Amino acid sequence: MNKLFLFIVFVSLLQVACIKEDFFGFSSFGEIKSIEVSNQASQANIDIQNKNVIIEIPGGVDLSNIAIQQLTLSSFALSDKNVGDPLNLTKVETMIVTAEDGTSTTWTIEARVASDNPQLPNSDFNKWYQTNAGYFEPGESESATIWGTGNPGTQLLGLLATTPLEIADGNLVAKLETLYNGDLAATFKTPISAGSIFTGKFNPENIDISDPEAAIDFGTPFSGRPKAFKIKYSYDPGLENKDKNGNLLGYGDACDIYILLEVRNESGDKRLATAWFRNDEKIDNQTEVQIDFTYGELPADAPEYSRPADGKYVSADSASFIPPSHLTFVASSSADGKIFAGAVGSILFVDDLELIYE
Repeated sequence: MNKLFLFIVFVSLLQVACIKEDFFGFSSFGEIKSIEVSNQASQANIDIQNKNVIIEIPGGVDLSNIAIQQLTLSSFALSDKNVGDPLNLTKVETMIVTAEDGTSTTWTIEARVASDNPQLPNSDFNKWYQTNAGYFEPGESESATIWGTGNPGTQLLGLLATTPLEIADGNLVAKLETLYNGDLAATFKTPISAGSIFTGKFNPENIDISDPEAAIDFGTPFSGRPKAFKIKYSYDPGLENKDKNGNLLGYGDACDIYILLEVRNESGDKRLATAWFRNDEKIDNQTEVQIDFTYGELPADAPEYSRPADGKYVSADSASFIPPSHLTFVASSSADGKIFAGAVGSILFVDDLELIYE
């Protein structure tokens, strides 16, 4: 059996993840799966049962001309409002979603004033829901979570790199472990999967075995300006830190835990603030660390990995006062897992993430 055939089989398995709400006949699903609007302060609260969406907007924003920036509906469904259309959220707005079979459903959309000092929902990682495939993901449900992991991709290989672990009665932590993907994956220089948890969504339609982050839409709407974050963690790096070719590296594995605040608009994405923690030491017991945010451009002595890849920051004069539009949190059991470098067996536990304000 040659390598090309094995590779085709491998890719075919990954493509299984592209299945949506397909079935025989016309779909009757007419749901709003996700929505983002201008000035949105946090993930929209989507109530599927009552066909209602509540969106938090910071105080002082003109609610009469809010624009839809992102909208995901059930497969094959259409809406009378689309990306770019305005919403007048000084009142309850309506959106009519028509399913493939012609069934129309009226959704209501309303605004709430956001907190000045917001926290991230489920940041204690105590809530996990069971997916249709049987494994667990962080959050109350697929439609009501800001959290994602790489499990939708790795579970196709029979692997789960991110799992909940109960360490005390009712207290769960996220366990992130770097796993070996198998000899076949190693042949194609994708030998490991790092355990990860992040704010964002895993999009199975974009799975690329050569790029673990290709299927991830990082970030969640957010409008606060925290000065720091703190988190409890423990870490046990694996014994052999290797690159994607299986060569031993001259340094040990390390975990990554970081938060980026960004401003995303029509002119592109720009970094507002950075708070980054990387550790290569073994930490046996859950330990709390506090990491400060640096607003604006990072200083010259900041590590290269913490800088935006495109070098784009908000302007120096605005960094001191403008709110972000999005927050990206990432924790990984292997800092270089995205380039398939890491130590099999590296384990990171994270718990009780909290944003610190003045």
